[in-house]
Amino acid sequence: MDFDIIVIGAGPGGYPAAIKAAKLGAKTAIVEREWLGGTCLNCGCIPTKTLIAGAEAYQKILHAESFGIKVDKPEIDYPAMKNRKDGVVKTLQGGINSLLGAHGITIFKGNGSFKDANTIEISDGEKKDTITGKNIIIATGSTSTVPGFIPEHKNIVESRAFLDLDNLPKSLLVLGGGYIGCELACMAAGLGVKVTVVELLDDVLMLLDKDIRNVVKKYMKDQLGVTFLTGAAMENISASKKGVTASAGTEKLEAEMLLVSVGRSPVTDNLNAELAGVSLNENGFILTDELSRTNVDNIYCIGDVSGRIQLAHAATSQAIYAVEHILKEEEKIEEVIIPGVIFTTPEVGLVGLTEQEAKEAKIEYNVGKHYFRGLGKALASNETDGFVKIIADKNSDIIIGAQCAGPHATDLISEMVLAIREEITAEELGNTVHGHPTFAEIWMEAAHALHKSCIHAPPSK
Repeated sequence: MDFDIIVIGAGPGGYPAAIKAAKLGAKTAIVEREWLGGTCLNCGCIPTKTLIAGAEAYQKILHAESFGIKVDKPEIDYPAMKNRKDGVVKTLQGGINSLLGAHGITIFKGNGSFKDANTIEISDGEKKDTITGKNIIIATGSTSTVPGFIPEHKNIVESRAFLDLDNLPKSLLVLGGGYIGCELACMAAGLGVKVTVVELLDDVLMLLDKDIRNVVKKYMKDQLGVTFLTGAAMENISASKKGVTASAGTEKLEAEMLLVSVGRSPVTDNLNAELAGVSLNENGFILTDELSRTNVDNIYCIGDVSGRIQLAHAATSQAIYAVEHILKEEEKIEEVIIPGVIFTTPEVGLVGLTEQEAKEAKIEYNVGKHYFRGLGKALASNETDGFVKIIADKNSDIIIGAQCAGPHATDLISEMVLAIREEITAEELGNTVHGHPTFAEIWMEAAHALHKSCIHAPPSK
């Protein structure tokens, strides 16, 4: 069978690429060896956030008395939480399947591998099919990295296996203090698990400015009981049916389970990219330019497997731009204003430059901050931890960065994505009327603070 575009992988990069191609009139096929929706939907973003929502609901019930509500001590039914998570995933899988079918996209289930630059062999273990395409988009994603020094044992898991547990352990070691490690640490600790996070670097969440990550760490320690060991390597790891033991510096560690969260590796196994002449870097990621083109003219690569920005929404953005370049010959550079969202407790959102990055770039800048404790809606909702900050170029007043640690941060950051994309000044943002009482008006307050004109803050010293 011949197609205009073949997409290998049906994750947050692959299936939007296929749909966009079909909308533009291309005869399109998509090849997926495991699940529609990829890692994000099935064993990443969506199941994690579903379980995190359950943990947050439990914590709210535990503290219901602060709202004047008295309840008996709630009980956790983790198998029921897992079933709910699986139901959410199934619903979204069905939605993707329906969308692909509605757009006339041919779905092939099985492993897709190159025979040459235009030919893909599909194997499902029982039979093989061969299809050809004028253009091919690789969107095979990434998988959890497990270093070789980690022993294999059922009590040592990566994120995918952890999310598939029927019950949570009573105690948990987390190796790695990045996005995923801290999100899952919050979820587990929020459900009563004793959690210790071990990070080789000097701190967790190192991509954030220190003042922002301190908000998250303080809440995790004070409210959720998480222990942090930073600047220390986890060594002497041993596992048995009783649990896991290890060391970090001078500390002896013991827990029922170890969760390994130290990064992700590209999924290129069984792809046979070399038969198409596609180049990979030394770490196995597929090399691309800013238009998602590989070194082979008709082959593109998007998402995690390209080794660029490993975020689902970045993959979707790359998908749209790549398809438009193929079919409309529009050489639009992919969107570079990509927000980061971290579903810890409290949540974090960030976009643009951090203060540290601005300093390293020798940019003169001003900072405006406002705290949730000074926000009416936050007080009414009893969600007062954290703050936002805006970074603006000192000379032009154009906003170049923003970070938020606090309630609904992952939603709130979208306003600042638009502000940076459209080169809005802090003064313009401050003059934009926001509804009251809302969480969103905290950006207006921070913009006023940047110019030392914030109404709801004490005078600057």
